[in-house]
Amino acid sequence: MQKIIDAEKSDFFDLLAHVACAKTPLTRNVHAANAMVYINTRFSAKQQVFLDFVLQHYMAEGVEELDQQKLTPLLRLKYGAIQDALADLGRPEEIEMTFAGFQKSLYAEMVAEAFWL
Repeated sequence: MQKIIDAEKSDFFDLLAHVACAKTPLTRNVHAANAMVYINTRFSAKQQVFLDFVLQHYMAEGVEELDQQKLTPLLRLKYGAIQDALADLGRPEEIEMTFAGFQKSLYAEMVAEAFWL
């Protein structure tokens, strides 16, 4: 379906919005740029660096990179050792909240629009 509507760099949520509401699918790059506005105002500089790293993987690979099970592999890829990630980003609970917390900003505009339709 992504090929049919020329949305290969878009997420499934965008495809649903296109089919259900005739919305033009946004690319992952657009979603990431919108999320960076949110990230830059709500997270520390070190958290922003990590979240930018996560977004780079999201843009390249897709929404699967945002799965909670990807957190540890992403931390290892970025920092090498988990201890280095903890030193930079804080306790595991804080890192999990950071990882999950920014994700709502990826689709916030689309959800708000859908609510008012």
